[in-house]
Amino acid sequence: MTAISPTASVSTLAGRIDRFVEGLLRHWLLFVGLALGIWTIPPWLAPVLMHLGWYQPAWWIYLIYSLFCHQLPQRSWFLFGLYFTPSLAEIQAASGAGADFFALRHFLGTPELGWKLAWSDRMVSFYGGWFLFALLYALLRNRIRGLRWQVAALLLLPMAVDGITHMISDLWGVTAGFRQSNAWLAVLTGNLLPPTFYAGDAWGSFNSLARLVTGLLAACGLIFWLLPWVDKAFRRLGSFTPDGSQAQGDGIA
Repeated sequence: MTAISPTASVSTLAGRIDRFVEGLLRHWLLFVGLALGIWTIPPWLAPVLMHLGWYQPAWWIYLIYSLFCHQLPQRSWFLFGLYFTPSLAEIQAASGAGADFFALRHFLGTPELGWKLAWSDRMVSFYGGWFLFALLYALLRNRIRGLRWQVAALLLLPMAVDGITHMISDLWGVTAGFRQSNAWLAVLTGNLLPPTFYAGDAWGSFNSLARLVTGLLAACGLIFWLLPWVDKAFRRLGSFTPDGSQAQGDGIA
C-alpha cells in the first residue's frame, strides 16, 4: 500500500482550489445568471401555489420577499382572477382592510379575486430586469462597453423620484395622496387622456406605467454598469499566472 505524504495531499487540494477559482473566473456570468433566474421565479410561483392550495410554501415566499418589497396589492399583479390589476375598491371590499397600509400589505388575494405576486409591479420590472438585462449582457458582452457610473445613476434617478413621491403621497393615506389622483398631471396635460389614466394603479394608468418603465430603466443602468465592471475585474484576475506575473496576451486594455 502506497503512503500519501502530507505534501502531496496539500498539493492536490491546492490544485483543486486553483481549478475551482479558474472555473469561477471563467464562468462567473453563468453563475450570476442562474442566481438571478432563481431569485426571479419564486414571486411568480407564490400565486400558483396559492391557487393549488399549497398555502404554507406560498406563505414562506410572500414572507421572504416582503423583506424586499412593500407588496401592496393595489400595486401588484394578480393571477387566476378576473383582472390582472384589481382596483383598490375591489381589494378593500375583498380584504376588509379599508385604507390601513399594513392590512392591505398582508392581503394575498382570494379565489375569486386571484392571488397577488410576491412582488409589486415595480419590483417585477426592476428585479426581473436584472435577469433580462444580464441575459442581454451575456449575449453582447464582447460588443459593448459598460455604462459610466454617472449614466447608471441617471437611469436610477426616475425610479427613485417615482418611489419617493409615492412614499410621501402615502403619508396622506393610500386613497387620498396626490399620487392616487395625479390631479397635478391632469392639469399639466390639460386632461387630454381618460380619467382612468390619471387616477389609481390599474394596468395602463400613469402610475402603473411609471413604475414599469422606471424599474426597467433602473435595472438597465445597474446591470450595464455593474456587470461590465465585474467582468473586467475577473478578466484581470484571470490574466495573472500563479507566480503573480501577467500572462502574455491576456491583459485588459
